[in-house]
Amino acid sequence: MHPKKLSIMIQITFPDGSVKEYNNGITPLEIAQSLSPQLAREVVVATVNGMDWDLTRAITDDATIALHKFDDKEGKHAFWHSSAHLLAEALQALYPNVKFGIGPAIENGFYYDVDLGDITLTEKDLTAIENKMLELARQKNEFVRKDVPKADALKYFGDKNETYKVELINDLEDGKITYYTQGSFTDLCRGPHLPNTEPIKAVKLTSIAGAYWRGDEKRKQLTRIYGITYPKKKMLDEYLELLEQAKLRDHRKIGKEMELFMFSDLVGKGLPIWLPKGTDLRLRLEDALKKIQKRFGYQQVITPHIGGKNLYVTSGHWDHYGKDSFQPITTPEEGEVYLLKPMNCPHHCMIYKNAPRSYKDLPFRCAEFGTVYRYEQSGELHGLTRVRSFTQDDAHIFCRPDQVKDEFLKVIDIIQIIFKALKFDKFEAQVSLRDKTNTTKYIGSDEDWERAESAIIEAAAEKGLNTIVEYGEAAFYGPKLDFMVRDALGRRWQLGTIQVDYNLPKRFDLEYIGSDDQRYRPVMIHRAPFGSMERFVAVLIEHTGGKFPLWLTPDQAVIIPVSEKYNDYAKKVLNLLNNSDIRTLIDDRNEKVGKKIRDNELKHIPYLIVVGENEQNDGTVSVRKQGEGNAAVVMKTEEFIAKIAAEVDEQMNELK
Repeated sequence: MHPKKLSIMIQITFPDGSVKEYNNGITPLEIAQSLSPQLAREVVVATVNGMDWDLTRAITDDATIALHKFDDKEGKHAFWHSSAHLLAEALQALYPNVKFGIGPAIENGFYYDVDLGDITLTEKDLTAIENKMLELARQKNEFVRKDVPKADALKYFGDKNETYKVELINDLEDGKITYYTQGSFTDLCRGPHLPNTEPIKAVKLTSIAGAYWRGDEKRKQLTRIYGITYPKKKMLDEYLELLEQAKLRDHRKIGKEMELFMFSDLVGKGLPIWLPKGTDLRLRLEDALKKIQKRFGYQQVITPHIGGKNLYVTSGHWDHYGKDSFQPITTPEEGEVYLLKPMNCPHHCMIYKNAPRSYKDLPFRCAEFGTVYRYEQSGELHGLTRVRSFTQDDAHIFCRPDQVKDEFLKVIDIIQIIFKALKFDKFEAQVSLRDKTNTTKYIGSDEDWERAESAIIEAAAEKGLNTIVEYGEAAFYGPKLDFMVRDALGRRWQLGTIQVDYNLPKRFDLEYIGSDDQRYRPVMIHRAPFGSMERFVAVLIEHTGGKFPLWLTPDQAVIIPVSEKYNDYAKKVLNLLNNSDIRTLIDDRNEKVGKKIRDNELKHIPYLIVVGENEQNDGTVSVRKQGEGNAAVVMKTEEFIAKIAAEVDEQMNELK
């Protein structure tokens, strides 16, 4: 048998469908140079046949190609992944005994987990590391890729006493192990990377944290160094300014100032406590969604905070969430074991199963603001965005297969109503599908997965959503559509989600009687427009900077008497406003008016009402609007009440 003869020429297909012929072995960088010298200077990485690809890596067969600049998601990922390697090289130069864990790119920058032995790194040390990174970047060292047999990789890192790398290699399949080397540093890595270190022109190491090796609290805690880099200093300066704005909008800071929520170590880490004002805000969000859901045919239910272990064994959550759950709860009765519920869906399956169902009864839609519990690692807890107890605006739709797409479209409508009302104008829909190469972590047949994935893709296309596809991001029981929102600072958050599930109905043996009197299996749709109340409120705080829509804000107005002589008139105005359902309070502290105005501005109260002698004599109020400086409008109290009512009505109409 003759060896396969390599073709002299190969065909390259571009994103616009055009095809060009090139010499076999050409690299993406050479292709970019053939198209435009400017493009060649700006491109940082490629995608070849759907795979991430180094610009200097040869292409030896016909292929599709996409070339990415720094502004592209793929470009940033390669740039920041390369920067993580540059950080590791700098650490190796400054701390020769350092051992390396992992160093991935993240949404904004990168990090590297390292073991520095007895050395404790502080914020003061970061400047020296940044300077070393820039020094190394200027050397223009190439990132060189090399395929390595598993035995050689184990020996190489074993000889260097890199125990963390050896552990990672042991989990890898022989024949799929690659190194990347730049300068004096070699790392275990799949890539891709920049051609060389020169494009990295601006560096900022942003923070230091602790991180347990492989997320296991029983393993050693490593030092995690976060950083970000850019091809231009101006871009870094703009990002750092954004960080300063983010600090001012931090939901933990604003939540404390507005007295919305709190945490207590005595109660327990990651267990939020909603204070009266935060509770009012949260309940208004819940009430708004309940009214929307009622129009769409949902029924409210309530289920327990715990469930028998076998419930979650049946659902599959025990296998997939058991390690992330709180410890099982045992009772005096032998063999009786309960869990704090990690998900609401098994309980809702039992509600469906409680009564016989006909095809005429479907779809059956049940909704619950159900609190669930996950034992998140303490180092990963963060305000309301990462907690151990959170409430999902959960609902489950049980429907016939022919109803799936229509129900999916209706859920998209609900999510869009909410996003519009709360001014989440910039969002994209992420179609989260199974991992193409590893399907062992999912349950259910290939046929069911293909049907579910098709329904999601078709519904998103029909609604004209701006979508991206992410493989490997599906839930273990089915694909999903995740709504990724950009807040006022351009940060990306995952909020609403919709999931199609053919598997739980099978596991719980759910049925309905069809028009032919035969038994059929319903399809289950999971959906949560907010996602979780805690995370949603946190994102909403940071998106608005605490300046909520008037219908939602805890305090709509504050009355400020200019002196104690006018406290009685202030109380009279207060009664009028409260009786008109305008949430109002009085600031009658013995302080100067200017200080009281400044203090209440910090509490993000939309309307500041100053009353004194003129207002008392004329039956008026002097109204200042949050954020509009010292300009005040004098009006009759009744006029102000009408103004607030009209503003609230206008905003509430967006929820209809």
